[in-house]
Amino acid sequence: MSRFIQIVEVGPRDGLQNEAAVLEPAVRAGFVRRLEAAGARRIEAVSFVHPKYVPQMAGAEEVMADLRPEAGRSRIGLVLNARGYDRAIATRVDEVNVSVAATDGFGLKNQGLDLKGQAAMLADIVARRHNAAPGDAAPSLSVTISCVWGCPFDGEVSVDQVADLVGRIGELGVDEIALADTIGAGDPWAVTKKVEAARKAAPDAKLRLHFHDTRNTGLANAYAGVEAGVDILDASVGGIGGCPFAPGATGNIGTEDLVHMLHRGGFETGYDLDALIQTAHWVAQRLGKAPPSSLSRAGPFPRG
Repeated sequence: MSRFIQIVEVGPRDGLQNEAAVLEPAVRAGFVRRLEAAGARRIEAVSFVHPKYVPQMAGAEEVMADLRPEAGRSRIGLVLNARGYDRAIATRVDEVNVSVAATDGFGLKNQGLDLKGQAAMLADIVARRHNAAPGDAAPSLSVTISCVWGCPFDGEVSVDQVADLVGRIGELGVDEIALADTIGAGDPWAVTKKVEAARKAAPDAKLRLHFHDTRNTGLANAYAGVEAGVDILDASVGGIGGCPFAPGATGNIGTEDLVHMLHRGGFETGYDLDALIQTAHWVAQRLGKAPPSSLSRAGPFPRG
């Protein structure tokens, strides 16, 4: 059997949060359903952030209320603090993804917390899950570390910085830790080094990788991650997205581009490539722009 690579679709959250157009909750719920019809089984569906700061993510509760629970599918809600976590668990999210930063500079800009403050926030969320009343089924928990390969405010991020943070998160018992290249500063060799360091620092945690294509290295970095043994990657249909708190940050690697590369390499993903390309054009029309992904322009090879 071919090796299976799980692709977590982040278009409805990371994809939309940096776009000029603001889509209504019903449209965003429809976006999630289209992605699931194309094969997505884990989707970052919403973000529980204050709409004052990220208006594109307003109405997260409405999006989740519009989505019927589906067996075998996980709708993820991103949170930046305990208030967001409380909002998330009050909905039907299947998974909560807590965002922390690898640097003080980005942590302060993104969520108003330095590294020490982020550590306390995460420990509080983990404690709340452990202390939940019997019968209160808490959603699963993952953590994404932003700016692992470089910070727009603090510059280079060392292997030791990343390993130390991953180790502390692993000690809290978090099952899955995502390493994110928020500004597209990574290269394949640096990916290998930081994946190896993260694996040693938290051997019991699953690793996930999240790449942006700001400097045209996204797919090369994804390849390096797969070669290093990582089986879970984030991607955004159409290559849309970016971070509103990171100057110059552009889109994620396109889900269809990643799927095409992996399928050509003999891997399995569970995605329908044609349906992904159609979904990329569907959402791009609503955003009033052409999708940045290569497959949305060139189509798959071979055709037919």
